[in-house]
Amino acid sequence: QVQLVESGGGSVQPGGSLRLSCAASGIIYSVRNMAWYRQTPGAQRDLVAQITAGGTTKYADSAQGRFTISRDNAKNTVYLQMDSLKPEDTAVYYCNANIATRWAETPNRYWGQGTQVTVSS
Repeated sequence: QVQLVESGGGSVQPGGSLRLSCAASGIIYSVRNMAWYRQTPGAQRDLVAQITAGGTTKYADSAQGRFTISRDNAKNTVYLQMDSLKPEDTAVYYCNANIATRWAETPNRYWGQGTQVTVSS
């Protein structure tokens, strides 16, 4: 059983910063790509940032230059540092990871439970 547990959400004023964390636990053989998505009510879940096991990153245009994704492979944890936050960044943020639980297994996609980020004055 694999679980992704997120933390670090909350409320912040425009221009402020938050750091999200997501730790994978359970029976894990390897963790491939890890990513953060976000979703607002009535909208689809959109990619915010992604990082490969080797550290290659990709960002949505809205996150480029303000957000930084990183990971600690020893802890199976991914982080999202969010700076210069704007009201339009308000959403539920979800962690995502492709995880294999044994050798030669095709990785499955797992999701965290989501953490609310609210940017408001």
